[in-house]
Amino acid sequence: MSLVSPELSLDPDQRDAGDVTHFWRVPRHHGLDCLRATFRRHAYARHTHETYAVAAILSGCETFFHRGEQHYAGPGAVAVVCPDEIHDGEPYGGGFEYRTFYPSPELMQEIAEDVAGRPLSRPPWFRHSVMHDPELALAHAELHVCLCRDDSWASEMEQDTRLVDYLARLIARWADLDGLPRVRGCSKGIARVRDYLDTHLGQEAELAELARIAGLSRSHFIRAFRKETGLTPHAYLLDRRFRAAGRLLGQGESPGDVAAACGFFDQSHLNRVFKARMGVTPGIFRAA
Repeated sequence: MSLVSPELSLDPDQRDAGDVTHFWRVPRHHGLDCLRATFRRHAYARHTHETYAVAAILSGCETFFHRGEQHYAGPGAVAVVCPDEIHDGEPYGGGFEYRTFYPSPELMQEIAEDVAGRPLSRPPWFRHSVMHDPELALAHAELHVCLCRDDSWASEMEQDTRLVDYLARLIARWADLDGLPRVRGCSKGIARVRDYLDTHLGQEAELAELARIAGLSRSHFIRAFRKETGLTPHAYLLDRRFRAAGRLLGQGESPGDVAAACGFFDQSHLNRVFKARMGVTPGIFRAA
């Protein structure tokens, strides 16, 4: 498994602000993305992922919006955001250091079925945004080191054993395997607009046309869309473009081509949107 060296992963703008990031991927686990970071100034824009985001706080405090509430996570805490859930994140106080995994729903369901000993109809859902579990947070940090050791080497068997054991403990202690997650309702009009935006990511969208598709006035449409999705129409479109860009970058497409394909004004626009949601630039993400 090839890893990106820390030197290649340091964004000069972030480093000057006191922020440090290191991003890499473990392909054999459904493309498991990993991020270690220290943030003193960086603030994530509200966004969603197709994967889970599972973070352990090593020092300081992170605050983030999730499921309509503001949460705070300090040392010994593990924070979980499920796929498609809106969230952000920023330092609270002087900053924070954390380690994050982005496991796919497929990987999490595989491990959950191992834990349950039976087939499951869906991936696990986590009722709590923040869990204070120092033992689990320590295992999380140790697994992060095992998956990316700059000075030493760990076998794939050791890595896989630690990963499966950690995710199994996380799911066994904190996941709800049978309860249904809360799902936002979506009217037919707003659903039509979402489908339209999802299939026309590379094109400019006009507010009047979107309102017409929804069958609402422009002002009513904006309020209804935000109420039903948690984002304004523009923020939703940027979020879907960000997710599409991540898929293309993961396939090795160049940032310039990705910017054009996903409807960004130019590569600089892609850089700003992507870094505000992933913590690293598109080039660093692609290099992983």
